[in-house]
Amino acid sequence: MSQTPEIQCEVRGAAGVVVLDRPKALNALNLAMVRELARALDAWEKDPAVERVVVTSTSEKAFCAGGDIRTLHDLGKAGRHDEMLAFWGEEYILNARIQSYPKPYVALIDGIVMGGGVGISLHGSHRIAGERYLFAMPEVGIGFFPDVGATYALPRLPGAAGIYLALTGDRVGAADALALGLATHAVPSARMAELTDALTRRGALDDILAGFTHDPDQPALASERGLIADCFGAASLPEILARLEAAAAGGSAFAGKLRQTLAVKSPTSVAIAFEQMRRGAGLDFAEAMRTEFRIVSRIAHGHDFYEGVRAVVIDKDQAPHWRPAALDAVDPADIAAYFAPLGADELKLAS
Repeated sequence: MSQTPEIQCEVRGAAGVVVLDRPKALNALNLAMVRELARALDAWEKDPAVERVVVTSTSEKAFCAGGDIRTLHDLGKAGRHDEMLAFWGEEYILNARIQSYPKPYVALIDGIVMGGGVGISLHGSHRIAGERYLFAMPEVGIGFFPDVGATYALPRLPGAAGIYLALTGDRVGAADALALGLATHAVPSARMAELTDALTRRGALDDILAGFTHDPDQPALASERGLIADCFGAASLPEILARLEAAAAGGSAFAGKLRQTLAVKSPTSVAIAFEQMRRGAGLDFAEAMRTEFRIVSRIAHGHDFYEGVRAVVIDKDQAPHWRPAALDAVDPADIAAYFAPLGADELKLAS
């Protein structure tokens, strides 16, 4: 049934099964993979034999580490912005399709899940975390922004945790994901293949999952949730930074680490991400995706994304030269412009 070797989509018993199979690239999404998954979802929605969708990976390291940012970088440097935006547009439409999908959508995540991988898992009805689960939205570190529906999902996490994740790009494991609602169930890694097989059989989904779930270890962030809520719940970005500095001065090593983390991210990206989270709390999913397409349409013509990918992915010198170089030099009017409507070029979502 599949049309590309990098993603296989086939009906197995009661399930439409998606296998991400680009392990050397940590299953980074490209346009062919996005289109194949979208095509399969359309077919399976109409197929009465398909009770649920199951998404898994052949890689022991990653569920999906994001979009193919090197290819996107190269397209932009070559002036092929329309092709960049075609990928992001179709990816965002797919994210919205998953969020509103009428059948259970079960993502089996036992490894890295970042960026585009979050977009094809977090918005589904069931997110199953294995012991190797590792979530992050690290985009501000490459001059980008947390997209693929993060505008909607992250502000809705408890205790300002989504704002913390968006601004810092910090990684969280299975226990924290379960506590925050990023994951709905935890399953031992050794039982993931068995669970995949069980999900292809007919039967009540909740009953099937109940036979595999376990309680993970204590969440690593448990002792810092209060600090996260206090600092990242502030009403402005300068106030977040001030609270982190005050907490660090009071002896919090965690707050000190976060302040240092923010200092090396793209100032423009951090400011965009904060404004995303502020606006996103009041948006429905469709408007959140339109908002993200507005932002990415401007980032594609900017500086920091290309510089970030150069420093982190291409040259790997980890020394990006951001413009501007500091948060206090970011003009609020410039940030507001990223969110302005696109007129005839707005993202076209199914009604």
